[in-house]
Amino acid sequence: MAVLSNFKVPVDGTQPEGTTLMPKLQYRFRVTFQNLGGSNATDSLIRLTRNLVSVGRPDLQHDDITLEVYNSRVYLAGKHTWNPIQCIIRDDVDGHVIKAIGSQVQNQMDHSAQSAPIAAVNYKFSTLIETLDGANPVADENILDAWSLSGCYLSQIQYGESNYANNDAQIVTMTIRYDNAEQTGANGLAILSRAPSRLNVGATSSN
Repeated sequence: MAVLSNFKVPVDGTQPEGTTLMPKLQYRFRVTFQNLGGSNATDSLIRLTRNLVSVGRPDLQHDDITLEVYNSRVYLAGKHTWNPIQCIIRDDVDGHVIKAIGSQVQNQMDHSAQSAPIAAVNYKFSTLIETLDGANPVADENILDAWSLSGCYLSQIQYGESNYANNDAQIVTMTIRYDNAEQTGANGLAILSRAPSRLNVGATSSN
């Protein structure tokens, strides 16, 4: 177990002796996609992975069900919603990023012909968000946890802005809506259920 042995919060004597646990770090992560843009071309997907700046982690919300009971109210958990996440990606001078994103947008809706796909299976993709331990190269890395998002599509694309007073890199922000999310731990077992993990998503090149 990774701990910070000299730093801890004092607790009462009934609690077992312990230390502060080593936290996961926000910048040690990797995001990979499968079938984004209708293609599993390794080069295209790796370019998205390597140019990614930040990603939101899944956000789960339950509707409230209120039961009126005599003098009181009882609250139950209703239907759940996985709220959208955002991915921010650097836009490259060769156009690889916007080309990959444009292919996905085109699959969702042919804006020139004003034609929509027959079924969602024709445009939905998968996203894998992994928290890493910081080891390099890939052969030595450990995956601390992972989120597998299924049934993804792009609900919003923001192509950023141009500004004479700003010398920052151009970015593109993708908002991803998804049907379901599954979290797995370092042992590869699902955290949100007792079912074994079925993660097998996308390319595996480091960010």
